[in-house]
Order: sequence, then structure tokens, then C-alpha cells
Amino acid sequence: MEVLSIDNLCKSFGDKEVLKGVTLKVPENSIFGFIGKNGAGKTTTMKHILGLMKGDEGEIKVMNEKVVYGQTATNRFIGYLPDVPEFYGFMNAREYLSFCGEITGMEKKNINERSEKLLCAVGLDKEKHRIRGYSRGMKQRLGIAQALLNSPKLLICDEPTSALDPVGRKEILDILMSVRDKTTVLFSTHILADVERICTDIAFLDEGSIKLSGKIADIKGKYRSNEYMIETEDEASRKVLLQKFDKLKEEKGQLESVLLFKETDYDIHTVLAFVAEKKLPVIKIERVEPSLENLFLEVVH
Repeated sequence: MEVLSIDNLCKSFGDKEVLKGVTLKVPENSIFGFIGKNGAGKTTTMKHILGLMKGDEGEIKVMNEKVVYGQTATNRFIGYLPDVPEFYGFMNAREYLSFCGEITGMEKKNINERSEKLLCAVGLDKEKHRIRGYSRGMKQRLGIAQALLNSPKLLICDEPTSALDPVGRKEILDILMSVRDKTTVLFSTHILADVERICTDIAFLDEGSIKLSGKIADIKGKYRSNEYMIETEDEASRKVLLQKFDKLKEEKGQLESVLLFKETDYDIHTVLAFVAEKKLPVIKIERVEPSLENLFLEVVH
């Protein structure tokens, strides 16, 4: 089932065409990475999903219900974390979640139960201080708790890790991974390492158009390399391999013990047999997998 579907979404501001027929399908229980450079149109797309902006053309459905600008009935299915969440600094975390629950019509008992569960999940259950004293990472974690308060079917996060240090980024990514069983996650980012770590599906947005989308495993399989990498423990082993297989190449910019060859040059089984026969101390031999960075650069140029 598709939690979110976007069909031919177009949007212009004056003579600037920001979205050029964006079509996107987000499957249930996926962690969907919405990837693009700053200014690619990611935030504009999300505002349309939330019914905060009217498209020039196209249709958006959340849980198979049409999104209508200004009539946000579909937002009952959505939890949203903006790139810079704002809070009432004089409140603490429990007071803020209680306030959010009340204005959305949740029952008090349900608010209390969900608040405790979510604060524990995001690591703020023992935090008693006012929000004004929170770090950026703590505010992001509280923002996720607030977005999940009404048990949404779709959690939308706009650049949730862009301003965080490595520890803060890991904490946020771990939280997003932990909610996947019950909530589909869509998050926009330009940090490809975050996407490779947790996402099941991706879409590349460039200059208002989707250049590539689908499951990461399928996409990497499609662009699968025919190149292998050999990493040896010492220079002596590297030289033995270079003498036997003269088409091996050293990868520039890497350790000199890293060698590359194409399967059109040598059969992998021949290389493995030689390594075993000579008992060479090899750390690993593996097919070179395409990185998301290389894929992104390939499809946007």
C-alpha cells in the first residue's frame, strides 16, 4: 500500500518553475529519503503534501485521500517535523506535548501515555528543564516526539539532521529507524550518508524533477559495477598480485594496497584461486558497489 502518492505536481512562482511534474510513490513502512541539493524543491513539495501550498497542476493523496489546499483533513494521518522546529521555551517537554495533544483533541489519558512512551523513545524522559535551555539535538528529538504524538501513518521530516553534530545525527537516525514498524518516514536531506544508513527507498530531486526513484537495493543493482576491489595487508602481497595480473590498477587517493580490476579483464575465480594458492594475506575482495553520491552525480548531470 502507498501511504503517499504524488502525481504530476507542478508549481511556479512567477516565471520560475520550481516543481516540474513531480511524481512520487511512498510505500507503507518504508524509510523514504527525499534527496536533493538546497533549492531543489524538497520543502516546496512537503508544503504541498501538508496542504499549505496550492499546486498549479497535479494531485496528492495521503492514505488514498486527496490533499486539498486549505482543507487539511489528510493531516490527521501526518506528523511533521520542520527543519527548524519552534517551541514555547517556558514549557518543559511534558507540558509541551500535553499542550499539543490538547489542541489536537486527544484524550488526556492518551496524551499522558503517549507522552511518556515517546519521551522515553527519544531519550528525554528524565529531562526536567525548560525547553529554552535545550540543545539543537534535544529540540529535534522533542520535535520528533511531538510529530509522533497522534500515531501518524506518515512522519515527514524536513532536513532533520542538517545542523547536528555526528552524535546528534546518529541519535535522530536511530529514532527514525525505530519507528518504521508503525510509521512510514519521509525525510528530505542532502546528506547522502544518512540516507545510505537508514533508508529503504529514495528519490533524487533535481531542479524540480524526479531524476531517479525506487528501492535502494534495486537501484544499486541496476547500476551495479563490473569492477572488483582487492585490499591486501602488505605491500609485498600487492606486488605479487601486480606481477601476476598486470591489468590490476591502484586506486588513486586510496591506500596503495587497494587494487581494482574489471571482470572483463580477469575472472574473479581465477584471482581467488591465485590468492589461495599463494596464501596471500588479503583483507578483502569485493565487488565495488555504487555509492549514492556517485549515483546522484551521474543522474543529475
